[in-house]
Amino acid sequence: MTKASPDKASRPAGFLTFTLHAHLPYVINHGTWPHGMEWLHEAAAETYLPLLRVLKNLERDQIRFNCNLNLSPILLEQLAHPVFKAEFPNYLTRKIVAAREDEAFFIQSGEAHLAEIARFWHRFFSEALEDFNEFDHDLIKAFRHFNDTGLINIITCGATHGYMPLLGTDESVRAQVRTAVDTHVRHIGRRPRGIWAPECGYRPAGYWHYPVACADGTTPAAFDRIGVEQALSESGIEFFFVDTHLVEESVRTPSPYQLLDGSVPTDAEIEQMMHKAHRSLYQPYYVDGPYDKRYATTIFPRDPRTGVQVWSGDSGYPGDGVYLDFHKKRWPGGHRYWRVTGPKVDMGDKQPYDPQQAAERVKAHASHFVHLVHEALQSGFKDEVPPILCAPFDAELFGHWWFEGPMWLEAIARTVYSYPTGIEMTSCAEYLDRYPRAGFIAMHEGSWGAEGTNHVWMNPETSWTWTHIYPAELYTREVATTGHWASSSLGKRIAQQLCRELLLLESSDWQFLITTGAARDYAEIRFLTHNDQFNEVKAIWQTFESTGSITPEQETRLAEIETRDNVFPDIDPELWAAGAKQQRIEAQSVVPPAAAATA
Repeated sequence: MTKASPDKASRPAGFLTFTLHAHLPYVINHGTWPHGMEWLHEAAAETYLPLLRVLKNLERDQIRFNCNLNLSPILLEQLAHPVFKAEFPNYLTRKIVAAREDEAFFIQSGEAHLAEIARFWHRFFSEALEDFNEFDHDLIKAFRHFNDTGLINIITCGATHGYMPLLGTDESVRAQVRTAVDTHVRHIGRRPRGIWAPECGYRPAGYWHYPVACADGTTPAAFDRIGVEQALSESGIEFFFVDTHLVEESVRTPSPYQLLDGSVPTDAEIEQMMHKAHRSLYQPYYVDGPYDKRYATTIFPRDPRTGVQVWSGDSGYPGDGVYLDFHKKRWPGGHRYWRVTGPKVDMGDKQPYDPQQAAERVKAHASHFVHLVHEALQSGFKDEVPPILCAPFDAELFGHWWFEGPMWLEAIARTVYSYPTGIEMTSCAEYLDRYPRAGFIAMHEGSWGAEGTNHVWMNPETSWTWTHIYPAELYTREVATTGHWASSSLGKRIAQQLCRELLLLESSDWQFLITTGAARDYAEIRFLTHNDQFNEVKAIWQTFESTGSITPEQETRLAEIETRDNVFPDIDPELWAAGAKQQRIEAQSVVPPAAAATA
């Protein structure tokens, strides 16, 4: 059945979809300040609560936002964790007290403007505490409300943000996805339709060689791996996101349904498809590959021009002189009192921040962004299927890094709502429900990282981490495949913790932080901690496997590790068994043959 396009006179000329990727590595029980729980507290206070405030305002005024919000599974586990719920109010209280102390100091020093900014911070963190209490300390429930009402569409991510192009077994890729889906259902109450593939990392199916040897010097045999799209399809995931270059450099392929219908392209048509120089970035595509096309998954490309405006601290909006400077802080409270002032201005020359001036600049930048979206899409306004511009960003960019970011997002929604731009905001799921894909494409391996490759996560500074990850993945598969773990509650318990430590070991955050140098020491310690704990649990498993029991000392140590890393309580070791596949494909994932024939 062909998916009908709404009447042109009644539908928007084009669509804008924001994708906010909210994710932090697992930090609970692994440090506090400067790295650890402080990251989670800052993100909650400066990004998640302000974003909820924006959604509340837009819901009140009946204004569409309809963004795709990824709450990564490991972030969901942390927001639901009793340690976070207990400690976050204490953090906010410390920030409130620090603002009061700053205010008293500035009044005594005769710095009236800075004293007023201190009062601004007092109000900001007091409001955060009030909101957190109003939400019953449950941020997930608050986001779930807006998901249920359709103002946002919450999607998922890899369970622990494992970088799928470099994971060493198909089972590990599938387990990252399937654990994510199960976690999403447990917290959000429904299956996710979309996923943020960590780091927008993609790899197609094909013969694969391990890029490094294991720590013991052995190199596992190469094998035919599945493509990322197959792992997603098997779990009923309908769409994900890729970086610009993967679509621009992709190969257009004929739809299998065209071939089924007897429409055989000529050699010239095939040549044109294979070497097409230009490709629209403003339409979704089915991903080609050797998997069941009845359940083909879809990609949305990232728009590069609008991305620069938000990501760049030099030429983009966050670098504007009136916005709050991220780097300069007053200690011991850590509040920020100065604005960016200008490009490359020395820290000592930063000028005092003016919240009202910054709020006014937000409106201008929102209008400018909507204008850019209009320019990008206008060539397709008269197309049969309206174009869609996909703008994906790290959620923490808004509020934490760019303090005015949440206000800017709200201003975007209000600008699109108030002015006849012909553009409407939508979620990817909503768009796919209304319009067909543009066809099938085959993509090469890549990411949205530096150089568009795997370089950020596999380089001379990080390759050593993979020498430990690969044998851990292979060993976990071996344990899961034997099935011995399922013979007793103790065996299951040990196997579950083995899987948890593997997932935490696979987090791409460790390589990212090492490569960028942002928190290298912390990342290296965290990786080695999970590697050591994996090996401890492995030794406990080997004792259990040979004797059917473990020693009292091992029981104590297993309990300590479980308490420290108590994520994914219902984790299923069966997901790591050799050849394990997802069978619960949702009916909504089926590709309508007529729609596929538009390729």
